[in-house]
Amino acid sequence: MPSVMIRQTADGKLSCYVAKKDLEETIETMEFAASDKWGGEVKLTDGSLFYIDPMPAPRLPITVRAKKL
Repeated sequence: MPSVMIRQTADGKLSCYVAKKDLEETIETMEFAASDKWGGEVKLTDGSLFYIDPMPAPRLPITVRAKKL
């Protein structure tokens, strides 16, 4: 499970950076994006899929463990 850093870009979108792959992509979809439940299945613009354990919406930027799907 790689660690990924998620941050909000200047245009308001979420960006995901995977250090081991030196990959930075915009998050296309996130399964849960509410204030009480955030995470789940995350799809990046390059088609990669990751799973982040759902949690309350965090303060960004945040580094979390993600499972590659």
